[in-house]
Amino acid sequence: MSGIFCSLRQLSVTYGRGAAAALDSVDLDIAAGERLAIIGESGSGKSTLARALAGLLPEGAKVRGEMLWPALGHPPRPGRDFGFVFQDPGSSLNPVLTIGEQIAEGARRHLGLSWKQAYARAEELLERVRIPQPDKAMRAFPHQLSGGQRQRVAIAAAIAARPALLIADEATSALDVVVQAEIVRLLDGLVREDGMTLLFITHDIALVSGFVDRIAVFRNARLVEEGPVRSVLSAPKSDYTAALIASHRDLATPPLIAEELP
Repeated sequence: MSGIFCSLRQLSVTYGRGAAAALDSVDLDIAAGERLAIIGESGSGKSTLARALAGLLPEGAKVRGEMLWPALGHPPRPGRDFGFVFQDPGSSLNPVLTIGEQIAEGARRHLGLSWKQAYARAEELLERVRIPQPDKAMRAFPHQLSGGQRQRVAIAAAIAARPALLIADEATSALDVVVQAEIVRLLDGLVREDGMTLLFITHDIALVSGFVDRIAVFRNARLVEEGPVRSVLSAPKSDYTAALIASHRDLATPPLIAEELP
């Protein structure tokens, strides 16, 4: 990791006049090339943070504070500088377009490739995200794939234009535990191979404990704690973080920081 990719200063977001803040005075630096987990329960502000970063807030949302992009030198370009993986791959994929068309479109539009080149990149990406028989999958429609396969396709589409930042917003919560682990390993590998910065948003602190570099914990629209994963999990400063960790510890749960220990 080197340098700051994105710097947030007193970032606040409200939806509608008189509404409580969905994000309240957040100060957070995201390092270039790091894997940062944003942890919190529903309503904590973690998804609002993701959408603010990606410029995907709904019309009428009021944003205060600053979002600075030292590594880019300019505001991020949707689809080019960042890729976004949503919770429900079914809603992020067009049901009437083939898998190949949907992945190739991003590469063609943002990388200036011809359709032939874009289709070749789409097939290569399907292979990278470990879709069986990628040549056949290119001609398939979303409904013909399983939930886990659709999420892999969504990841392929998100990285088609070689983004610098990949945002995964609850990208595994709709999947079963085995598929969740597969998707986490896939994201980890892709981010490492391509040198991307990863923002992984989840309510499950145990899920990310073995593969992220840092954790930022949100509650009631505020950032309550952030730091290196080993430090946060072994010696949380916030009572709320300690409660989140304790809720995942039982006789069937392996140590959260097992992979972080020497």
